[in-house]
Amino acid sequence: MLLCLIVALALATLLIEPALAQKKLSAAEAKDHVGETATVCGNVVSTRYAASTKGQPTFLNLDKPYPNQVFTVVIWGSNRTRFGTPEVDYKGKRICVTGKITEYRAIPEVIVNDPAQITVETSR
Repeated sequence: MLLCLIVALALATLLIEPALAQKKLSAAEAKDHVGETATVCGNVVSTRYAASTKGQPTFLNLDKPYPNQVFTVVIWGSNRTRFGTPEVDYKGKRICVTGKITEYRAIPEVIVNDPAQITVETSR
């Protein structure tokens, strides 16, 4: 019963959080909004799937390549199968990611758990 409640709350958070993310920020603006839930947009200019690193993270770096990235999208290995091959699929594309902006080593990031948190912007 408790497990069902926890799962329901987690799903509600995933569905409601994007609706609450009314702010649309550039990758450079994200550093001023750490701790907030927002939508951050930028060009995926470098990627890395760190398969041999603890947690097997995939990194999508926006606007400037690693190690000078402006913003990073992180997909942990436990969620990776939901995304296919994100280091290939998103590279070179302009994306928007919705979630809580955190910071790791002074670089703002959003950790994504669901592909619905990432949208690819199409050129007009």
